[in-house]
This record gives sequence, C-alpha cells and structure tokens, in this order.
Amino acid sequence: MPASLLVLALAGASLFVGVSSVSLQGLIDGGSAGKAAQVLLISRLPRTLALILAGMGMAVAGMIMQMLARNRFVEPSTVGTVESATFGTLLVTFFAPNAPVAVKMLVAAGCALAGTALFLRILRAIPLRSVLMVPLVGIMLGGVIGATTAFFAYRFDLLQSIGAWTTGDFSIVLRGRYELLWGAAALTLLAYIAADRFTVAGMGQEFTTNLGLNHRRVVTLGLVIVATVTAAVVVTVGVVPFLGLIVPNVVSMLMGDNMRRSLPWVALLGAGFVLACDILGRLIIHPYEIPIGTVMGVIGAIFFLYLLLRRNARVA
Repeated sequence: MPASLLVLALAGASLFVGVSSVSLQGLIDGGSAGKAAQVLLISRLPRTLALILAGMGMAVAGMIMQMLARNRFVEPSTVGTVESATFGTLLVTFFAPNAPVAVKMLVAAGCALAGTALFLRILRAIPLRSVLMVPLVGIMLGGVIGATTAFFAYRFDLLQSIGAWTTGDFSIVLRGRYELLWGAAALTLLAYIAADRFTVAGMGQEFTTNLGLNHRRVVTLGLVIVATVTAAVVVTVGVVPFLGLIVPNVVSMLMGDNMRRSLPWVALLGAGFVLACDILGRLIIHPYEIPIGTVMGVIGAIFFLYLLLRRNARVA
C-alpha cells in the first residue's frame, strides 16, 4: 500500500511539473477551455500515462529476460533486443517512411524477436564458465547490431533519426502518440497470467519438460512479450536503458524469484522509478529538460557496477 501511494504521488507530481504552469487553481479558474486544462489533457496526462506504461512494460520485460537467460545481469538493452528494435525502425523509415506507427512497431518487434532469439542461440552454443559472460555476449551482440544500424543510417543520411530513437525522451509524448503503450500494458498482464510457466522455464529445459510443459513454447511466448514491449517503447519514446536490470534485481533481493509473487511489485516499482527519473530530469536544469534516457543511463550504469562488484555476484 505505501508503494502504491508513492507511485500515485509521483504520478500526481508529474502532472504539475514542467515549463508551462499548471495548477489546481488555474484549472478551476480557466475551466475545460483554459490553457492549463489544454496543457494537462494534451501533454501532461498522456506523458504521465506513457511513463507508467513504459516503466511497467520494460521492468517486466527485463524480469522475463532474466528468467529465460537464467542470469541476473541481462535485460533488453544488454542483450541486443533494443538495438534490434532500432534496426527494424530504421528499415521501416528507409523503405516505407510514411508507414503507420503500428507498422513500425510490428517490424521493430520482429527484428527485436530475431535479435533476442539469436542471443539465446549464441548462449547455447558457447561454454559459459562465468555468469559475467552472459551480459558480455549480449553487449557484444548489441554492439555489432548497433554498428550495422549506424552504418546504414550514415550511408542514407538518417543519423538524426537514430539519435532520436536511441535517447529515451518523454517530452515528445502527446495525446494520440503514445497509445501503442497500452499494448505493452496488455502484454504485461499476459506475463502475469503466464508467470508460473516462466518461473518453471527458468529452472531449465529438462525440469520444465518433466513437469509436462513445452519449454520451447514458453520461451517463445516470453520472447514475443519482450520483443513487442521493447519495440513499442522504442518506437514511442526511444530507448529507456537499464530499467529491466535495476528493478527486477531490487525486487529479487527483497522477495526472491517467485515470478507470480514478484511481478506486480516489479511493475509497480518500474512505473515509480521511471516517474521519479523523469521528474528529476525536468527539475535539474529547469526550465530545460534532461532526457530520461540520460538520467537512467547514469543511475543504471552505477547499479550495474554495484551488481558486478557484489561479493555474491558469482551466484547471480
């Protein structure tokens, strides 16, 4: 309950923080046609909803990735999923620049799914003598995909577009430009329904098969959820790094690895963490704004180093 109240408080604060002055008194005085009401309905409310939906989706996607890879150091931005989604967005921009946003998301999701599946296949093909090899492989794969994307973007003069996709920024969110994230919310609910299956799949293929579950189908379902959520977030607001790494690890430290029990807390903490980082980015150099991708990149990098340097990192 206190955590829910804290998230509600952050969501309320998000509605009233920004360059344009929005206050309860201004809303009352101006009515539904006033400037404050228009800013609230067109910009602030969609932005706050987008923050909550993206935070929930990416945190849950990170938890699923950690279950499937059986490693606490992975999440969509460290296994090539985000870079693959960005590459898919580049393909649509080049071949069909006027395509609807939904088409961009589907192509990005397909590329993200392929990139994530490639990562898992590489893991099965090489001996992993250390848990630190898993994120290293993912970062190297992401680097290769990112370099390929940058090459084609440079070749066809699309580097500015790549910059927009790789920097998470919710200031661009307006009414009518964030609704894809409701699909991410639906997939988050689907992940909760299948939470027990993901928990069992995280114990290995033989164990899953012995319990009568089809391991490949469970993994495929998890990859589809991760890829689609990541694509929706990248297409809508850009890359939100390290969220799927920080939140599931914090919840795991407090509540263990039972996904059905932990997932609601992961979603709640993910939403709260994104809201807090976005508000911080709006306040540090007010009236200017630091993109949330930069704020979370700094915090996430520090937390990632903390995980690597923990005494019990070997059993992550």
